[in-house]
Amino acid sequence: MIFDMETLEAQNRYKILTATVTPRPIAWITTLSASGVINAAPFSFFNVMGHEPPTVAIGLLAGSERFKDTAANILDTGEFVVNLVAERNAEAMNITCIDAPPEIDELVLAGLTPAASQAVRPPRIAESPVSFECRVLTSLVTGPRQTAVIGRVVRAHVDDAVILDKERCHIDTQALRLIARMHGSGWYARSTDLFQIDRPSWAAWQEKNVKAEPA
Repeated sequence: MIFDMETLEAQNRYKILTATVTPRPIAWITTLSASGVINAAPFSFFNVMGHEPPTVAIGLLAGSERFKDTAANILDTGEFVVNLVAERNAEAMNITCIDAPPEIDELVLAGLTPAASQAVRPPRIAESPVSFECRVLTSLVTGPRQTAVIGRVVRAHVDDAVILDKERCHIDTQALRLIARMHGSGWYARSTDLFQIDRPSWAAWQEKNVKAEPA
């Protein structure tokens, strides 16, 4: 089946992308409005883009009339914090999806604790095991109701409980128990069923195949 993504209705393009590009990491973003109101909301059009400098990308989608408050704050202030979502945070994260008015602090609704950031004004979420303080590097309008934002990570907060070796920056990734966004309405995935494959080298590949050739 081939879908013409240029002629499909927007809701059907969304269904195809979100049903196939999975699992997607969740950026649980905290921002601060110009008037000082904290906003929090999860975004799953998100990933890390590189490490020199450390950058993340977020796709901000507008609703029927306007961007969510969190997205508007990012574009207005140029600062945000990406908090990652552990399984224990799932219910609280879901509460912050609520379509509350701009003056409502979603962290209060969800019973979460704001913690001071070091280099940006928006707070991080204390209950999150990992938080990245970010400043906007650039933004690109990709459509009438969507904008892609590239943010530079200026500080990374990682729960001490999952640090294996501070000097070597080794982290117990499995202990983070992060969840990811899946398809449809309200589906998520746990990061518990893992497998490992060693990355091949060209030298080893050649040696293996030369030995395998008949004499």
